[in-house]
Amino acid sequence: MVQTWTGVCRECLTAVSSVPATILFGSIGATMVGLFILAFSFLCLVAPTPRSPLPEEKKYRTLSQNGDVTKPETLPCWLEKLDSAKNAAGRTAIEPAELFMSVVVPAYNEEKRLAGMLEEAVNYLERTYGTLQSSSSHEMENNGVSTRSMRKRNPAPADQNVNGNHECAGSDRGWEVIIVSDGSTDRTEEVAFSFTRDHQISEHPKGYAGPWTPKIQEGVHIPPGTIRVVNLTHNRGKGGAVTHGMRHVRGEYVVFADADGASKFEDLGKLVAACREVEDDRGRGVAVGSRAHMVGSEAVVKRSKLRNFLMHSFHLILWLMTPPKTAPVKDTQCGFKLFSRRSLPFIVPYMHSEGWIFDVEMLMLAEFARIPVVEVPIGWREVGGSKLNVIRDSIGMAWGLAILRAAWSLGVYRQR
Repeated sequence: MVQTWTGVCRECLTAVSSVPATILFGSIGATMVGLFILAFSFLCLVAPTPRSPLPEEKKYRTLSQNGDVTKPETLPCWLEKLDSAKNAAGRTAIEPAELFMSVVVPAYNEEKRLAGMLEEAVNYLERTYGTLQSSSSHEMENNGVSTRSMRKRNPAPADQNVNGNHECAGSDRGWEVIIVSDGSTDRTEEVAFSFTRDHQISEHPKGYAGPWTPKIQEGVHIPPGTIRVVNLTHNRGKGGAVTHGMRHVRGEYVVFADADGASKFEDLGKLVAACREVEDDRGRGVAVGSRAHMVGSEAVVKRSKLRNFLMHSFHLILWLMTPPKTAPVKDTQCGFKLFSRRSLPFIVPYMHSEGWIFDVEMLMLAEFARIPVVEVPIGWREVGGSKLNVIRDSIGMAWGLAILRAAWSLGVYRQR
């Protein structure tokens, strides 16, 4: 048998050696081109393409001053204005911010966990960036009462567009929360409105226990219109919900945060400070909340061996398959990431992934656009009720990452 195969191999080598070099290399080249076309065609079929938002998904509801739910109103969209400006005059700069901090909360059937997360979020936002807090402090100063000094925002470098216009940085006042109900079938939206109504018009707002504040205390008063609820008619996935919300933010900085409140919201200040430190001369920067420092902690050690194995395997796959500056990021999946407003046009319009792997695509896009990225350790706690299926979603994330990397590498996806 060995002699038979040896003879066949010799005949093959003899046949190949007799073929002219031009024909041989031409055949190899044609084969490579054919394989590329085949791979490209396959990727075009399987690579995710996000669906366009429906007309009703471009609207939001909030509460009026008397506590009534408003009729759907059109969401402001910086991306549509940017596209119109590009078509009209080639302008590339995003419109100026209307407030300091925007928070995007993707929520799919989160009626049980949303209120606690919102409680911790609005407490921090109103105390740190709130206009009501600022007004109260100003009144107390006028009455001769000493108050904490109000932190002033250092002006970011002006962003100059091709027409020579500049966008001026505003103050560090004003915030909004955009809750994107991702096709929820429970009372997620009702819980959001109930929470907002109580904190907006009640004399003594009801407090809610959260992952980081188990002891219930009275809530803070919030200005009308600070919490907006967007309803996606059909479930898009966490990535789709986050991207949709980020198209409509008005803040100088934008953070997306999971509805379970697992990330310590008070660490938002760390992200802002770190982002400002690394921003380039165009005001672009990304700060990534990270749980990497917790790998040896009790919260991680107590997880099942299977879950820890899959976690380390996914990190290895990320290291092997992502670009050189994204690969070193130790925690790509933490649901607490901050973006400067000027970085959004280089990331949000080019997002394709709507599933769990969308975080990686955001970081890859930031790298492609040479936007500085910094990883910041934050507090994090395990919160029950996760919708992540460890085995199924781990396999799906690995597959999604492979398709994502190949699509960007072979030109199926492009940044225009």
